[in-house]
Amino acid sequence: MHTTSKQIPSNGPDPATSAGIVLRPDLQAIADMVAPNTTLLDVGCGEGELLAWLQQKKNVSGRGIELSQTGVNHSIAKGLSVIQGDADTDLQYYPDQAYDYAVLGQTLQTLRDPKEVLEQLVRIARHAIVSVPNFGHWKNRLYLTLMGKMPVTKTLSYNWYDTPNIHFCTITDFVNLCGDLGFVIEKRLYVSHQGVPTTFNNHDFFANVLGEQGIFMIRR
Repeated sequence: MHTTSKQIPSNGPDPATSAGIVLRPDLQAIADMVAPNTTLLDVGCGEGELLAWLQQKKNVSGRGIELSQTGVNHSIAKGLSVIQGDADTDLQYYPDQAYDYAVLGQTLQTLRDPKEVLEQLVRIARHAIVSVPNFGHWKNRLYLTLMGKMPVTKTLSYNWYDTPNIHFCTITDFVNLCGDLGFVIEKRLYVSHQGVPTTFNNHDFFANVLGEQGIFMIRR
């Protein structure tokens, strides 16, 4: 038990670097789904913002895997347990049900085999939390209709020729994929352009039009 509010585990991030973290709306929505005092694997953890926040605020025992060496370095500098790895190839080495949660944030669309990665996530953890950019957002539809070319927006900030996104999907596409794979969607919400998370029902038309991102908690 911590004797003061400032104490953290010895392997946790420095309070000076984590106490003032303000998460992006999508990361905050993910963090809100995670129960305190649990274990978590963050796949594609970037520079470790979510892991640092969860360790500091919810006493989550977190680990991360990140493809970018720069991201790994920044995460380690925060005192986080993060290794360099590729979600497409390395998740198979993790044991079954090793974590309470596995998180895949804004990464699924960049992977070679999204279906296999999702299968690995629900094998590794009791709950998988996945966020995806919604290519069906109304601004993307309007941009493509009026401009006649692939959208470049704040959320989708790359040109078609240099984007890391190789699998474009909508919120409805992801819901359908979960159905095809036999997954249970425990929680589902979309994040609007204003950063407001909103829960929705199965195949909600407005979620697929108004949501810039979809966030789902799934299990086998």
